[in-house]
Amino acid sequence: MVPVISIVGKSGSGKTTLLEKVIKELVKKGYSVGILKHDAHGFEIDHEGKDSWRHKKAGAMTVALSSPEKFAVIKDVKKEWVPERIIYSYLSDADVVITEGFKTYWFPKIEVLRKAHSTKPVCAGHKELLAYATDVKIKTKLPLFDINDYKGIARFIEKEIIKKHDKKEISLMVNGKPIVLKPFIENFIKDSVLGMIGSLKDCSDANEIELRIRKK
Repeated sequence: MVPVISIVGKSGSGKTTLLEKVIKELVKKGYSVGILKHDAHGFEIDHEGKDSWRHKKAGAMTVALSSPEKFAVIKDVKKEWVPERIIYSYLSDADVVITEGFKTYWFPKIEVLRKAHSTKPVCAGHKELLAYATDVKIKTKLPLFDINDYKGIARFIEKEIIKKHDKKEISLMVNGKPIVLKPFIENFIKDSVLGMIGSLKDCSDANEIELRIRKK
């Protein structure tokens, strides 16, 4: 997986405003940034009357739209996908993925606290919490960033998340969940697949391989 960091905090605390500025700063540094926003209340991105809306209303489970510049997928799911599955499927080519939300998830986190909204942290004591972005004084051993110090926060993400990320050559998803591989298994899978695929036509110089197996 790509390195992931979550920006968390109560609704209205200023996460989106801060995130927008951090994204611009990281892009300015030359990084490609993927964003995954969590919405516990559901959402609609299809507009009534559009072709994709009509296809979904007709009963299509998944509608994909493609153009030379971008693509979009609208997909019904029986239960919410874990964020790793979404990142693996659609965001794996980013240098870093920043999620807005997922405060109960295991991703490393920066919590946003704004005096005008709430001064009580929601992730205090979480081992994944790395820092605060705030305009209030709180007792903590963690780094404290001014809520407007987007450059400092971007540097922190670069140093602690992007540059410290251990890039794996093999990633495995089983039933939509990521599986941690021991080095022996990782090397065995890599060597076996590369050995077999390398002899196939147009595959001798493959540097990225996706293999999906579905049991009957």
